[in-house]
Amino acid sequence: MNLLKPILVSFGTMSLGLGIIGIVVPGLPATPFFLLSAGLYLRSSERLYKKILSIQWIGPYINKYQKNKGLTIKGKIGAIITMWSMIALSCLVFITSLPVKTGVLIAGLIGTIVMGFLIPTIHNSDKENQ
Repeated sequence: MNLLKPILVSFGTMSLGLGIIGIVVPGLPATPFFLLSAGLYLRSSERLYKKILSIQWIGPYINKYQKNKGLTIKGKIGAIITMWSMIALSCLVFITSLPVKTGVLIAGLIGTIVMGFLIPTIHNSDKENQ
């Protein structure tokens, strides 16, 4: 049995969970986690990959990314600025628990790394309006 597949499925599922939480928690990114989940599922489970694409509120993010083969630099910068603005607001105003603040900051750091370094950057100017 290939041990890599269950590991990829586990990380994909954790990433999906963080993405779902990111929909409702200000500052926690959703899209990078959905893209990471899709990539991990693509490499480990065709059934889970097809299932994530079929989810009405996740599939469009993944399909747009696949169509464009990445994000523009403008899109990345905008997403990272928005994400960190919401993280700062959340941690300074709304979240009082230090462990929760730490978790949000760690998730934001992971989201920034994924967005900045793992998601390809599109340099084609006709896709700049995504």
